[in-house]
Amino acid sequence: MTDPARLRLLASSVAGRAVEVAAAPAGRPAHTDGHTVFVSAAASADAQRREMLLQSALLAAGSLDRRHLSALRGRPAAMRRYLALEGHRVLAEVSAQLPLAAALCPDGRPPTRTIAQSLDMARGRQPVPEPPDWFGVIVCAAPRQGVPLNVDTTGDIESDDDDDEHGRQSTILKLFEAPINSRALSNLLRKLFGAAKASAEDEAGGELRVGSVRRAKDAGPQARPLATRIRFTDRGRPGATVGIGAALYPEWDVHNDRYRPHWCRVIDFPLLTAADVSAADVPQDPALRQRLARVSLGPKLFRGRADGDDVDVDALISLSVDLRSGFSPPEHVYLERRKLERHLGVLILLDASGSATDADPHGRAVHDHQRRAAATMAATLEELGDRVAVYAFRSQGRNAVYLPAIKTFGQRFGAAGRARLNGLQPSGYTRLGAGIRGAGEILKTQAGTPNRLLVVLSDGYPYDNGYEGRYAEADTGKALEELRADGVACLCLTIGAEVGGAVTEQVFGSACHAGGASLSELSPRMDELFLSALHELAAAR
Repeated sequence: MTDPARLRLLASSVAGRAVEVAAAPAGRPAHTDGHTVFVSAAASADAQRREMLLQSALLAAGSLDRRHLSALRGRPAAMRRYLALEGHRVLAEVSAQLPLAAALCPDGRPPTRTIAQSLDMARGRQPVPEPPDWFGVIVCAAPRQGVPLNVDTTGDIESDDDDDEHGRQSTILKLFEAPINSRALSNLLRKLFGAAKASAEDEAGGELRVGSVRRAKDAGPQARPLATRIRFTDRGRPGATVGIGAALYPEWDVHNDRYRPHWCRVIDFPLLTAADVSAADVPQDPALRQRLARVSLGPKLFRGRADGDDVDVDALISLSVDLRSGFSPPEHVYLERRKLERHLGVLILLDASGSATDADPHGRAVHDHQRRAAATMAATLEELGDRVAVYAFRSQGRNAVYLPAIKTFGQRFGAAGRARLNGLQPSGYTRLGAGIRGAGEILKTQAGTPNRLLVVLSDGYPYDNGYEGRYAEADTGKALEELRADGVACLCLTIGAEVGGAVTEQVFGSACHAGGASLSELSPRMDELFLSALHELAAAR
């Protein structure tokens, strides 16, 4: 019998985080607890690979999140219907990037496009095909902090009677927990009384033991901790898969006027190339190229010109010597300064969250507008000789902010890069501040140019678990301020989304931003937008 652990790297790549793969107890179907994917012990190697792929894809899509499965509490039949619908949907999403999944997709297009549609259909009366045996079961949800939720599709689900309607832990359980300094004993009492980790765990200090102390190197409420790179080993820890890196970044808590240090885990990894690269074309925009060609960031000096801005002393001396020697050369004795040198590095950060699936009045998704804009801008800037990178971003809570690399600074935007961009499918949420910090760090360390510009293509609605409203808007604005303080200009573009000026002003703050129904509306003034962002940076300095 083969060892299922051989599938760990592939499972982690599909799930977007480090997960283990192990054999399930005898007689148990495939399932996952959020940390380990369990495959059938007696199944063949191909069957185990299918089971691993399905369960890992469910984890990546957030289909096993507690807030979704709570709607199916105590309804095993509806849970099986939900598994069939979501299994079909997530396999279709993964198949765009992983040819192995394409052969496993059921016939026909998936009947649902989002988790919400799958939930509605699972609770309805519309016929849903029974999932195949290798789909396994939903044994537990994958909650935000990795705390298991007892959910089983084969029986009733235990209710959380110890939590109130807002998910806060009961006072009685807090009395048992507070005076205890032993984590093992505290966990034992939690299990005996059926307690679950409180939803307030996402608040500052929520993960500390009683008596624990957090220390920061920088003093003062305005001190901003730097990103902490995570060192990887081969022991199944976060980011252990090949080609995947992660870093911890702070997040600004506007309510307490301070940073939450090492709060968000940002993972950047290379995006798989789509199988078909034949249709990876780039829309042309002559107006955009003409305008961006005017962006000049450094003067270049030309000597010995017939006309110019100043006198070239060296040329004037040479002319005097020639005249005294009996020669009559052309009187090219002027200096001319032209703004030709660019020395510009641009990172285009594309919003690939689920909100990008919203459509404009003509039925085209916001993601399509932004994807086409990213492709056109990247190709145009590369033709003009600038260093360009294209990354996408999405999130699943503060511990899983993903930055898939579509084109790095060291790659050309060829057919493979365009195919990766075309195959990008929006999903997840929008933790915008963490995405900007992660992309800014890549731009600072890899662009290799004195002038650096981050272009954010987003609908301007930051939202994630515990990340919304004034809190999210303030963190996004703070992240942009940090980049400009570090010498990185920022330009935020909202294309195809109906966002008002007041909303973008609240989210992007003083950063340069603009919006339009399509890229063609912004192209005639793109040079002004680029230079405005770069001049704001110079003024701040």
